[in-house]
Amino acid sequence: MSHTHLFDFEKASQSAGWIKELNEEHTPETEQYGIASFVYRRKRPFHPERLMNWLENWPVEVVRAKGFVWLAPWNDWGILLSQAGTSISIQAAGRWMASYPEEDIQQLLQEEETWGEKWDDTYGDRLTELVLIGIDMNADDIERSLDECLLTDEEMKEDWTRFPNPFPSLLPSS
Repeated sequence: MSHTHLFDFEKASQSAGWIKELNEEHTPETEQYGIASFVYRRKRPFHPERLMNWLENWPVEVVRAKGFVWLAPWNDWGILLSQAGTSISIQAAGRWMASYPEEDIQQLLQEEETWGEKWDDTYGDRLTELVLIGIDMNADDIERSLDECLLTDEEMKEDWTRFPNPFPSLLPSS
């Protein structure tokens, strides 16, 4: 194109959009389109029925979510929650390290020092960590609505295995 004499660098450089980007502060697409993310992290399990209700009424502004969930009846199992658009998947991810015999836990903590950073003296490595990505979402409102799904102080004292099971095929049979 440069050998055809049809390209005028001077004219192109004055009208090019990239010059505007160089000379002005760029507005990130995340800001321009209202895209944001946050991590929901709690060291208290979800009540299964309340979480199921929340999942069935998924906030439309959340377009993607993924992470681990601590669900009260399954104290030994971490649950993987993955959502994209209208598709929500929830399945067993593996056992919490805290469900292993004490000697195995100590060995694992020595082998991988970073695991100890999240370790809780009462509940071990059990926690919920979800990354939520959305458009024009109110993170505070979403956090509040998820917090309402957590066990109450009174429920924390109960036998969690007696809670109704809205996820009958969640865990592998063993």
